[in-house]
Amino acid sequence: MRVRCVGAIVVDLAGRLLLIRRGHPPGEGLWSLPGGRVEPGEPDAVALARELMEETGLPVSVGALAGTVERPGPGGVVYEIHDYFATAGAGTPRPGDDAAAVGWFAPGELARLPLTSGLLDTLIAWQVLDSGVSG
Repeated sequence: MRVRCVGAIVVDLAGRLLLIRRGHPPGEGLWSLPGGRVEPGEPDAVALARELMEETGLPVSVGALAGTVERPGPGGVVYEIHDYFATAGAGTPRPGDDAAAVGWFAPGELARLPLTSGLLDTLIAWQVLDSGVSG
């Protein structure tokens, strides 16, 4: 079974990336892009804005599609994740819903964080981050 999901690549004016630490499986305890499942019939932009508000408390403006990845889930589920660039509105992020924590991270900090599988390599491949951040 395939499950359509969305994720947000949100970078602030200082060049920091918004991440959430997952509070539930899959990936519990790992840092990831905020996002989640798309409800049936829901447009990606609406799902992304809803998920960002639920997980970070921040309103966002959804931009262009950055790319799509597939990740395995429990019981043979495949998560098809469509990641979009987004711009955060005013406010201070606070964890909510599935997020145990939320924060802004400079590119150089990412390699030291326990990230979800493939996240750093994907962001480098999509040229969101410079290849120098991985080492």
